[in-house]
Amino acid sequence: MDQVELFKALSNKTRLQILQWLKDPENNFPEQAEYGYDNGVCVGQIQKKAGLTQSTVSEYLSLLQRAGMVKATRVGQWTYYQRNEEAFNSLIQLIKKDI
Repeated sequence: MDQVELFKALSNKTRLQILQWLKDPENNFPEQAEYGYDNGVCVGQIQKKAGLTQSTVSEYLSLLQRAGMVKATRVGQWTYYQRNEEAFNSLIQLIKKDI
């Protein structure tokens, strides 16, 4: 995990919000309940909640993915995102040990 890229990804309020929303997708994205949450949350739902353009949200999610904080799953024409909890555990250890 590149520490600089990781902290750059976390240095934006909206990206932090997205990570918070993805921590509890059932409560933050109830309109997706009919499709389930096994693959994560559809980028369209995240875009709708963020109130930003799809290109901006896609850029934010790509940055979070490169930093390892989210995982993407492609299902047909849709991409779903979920938090990478292992990365959060690594971040906790990094902060405790090295910073």
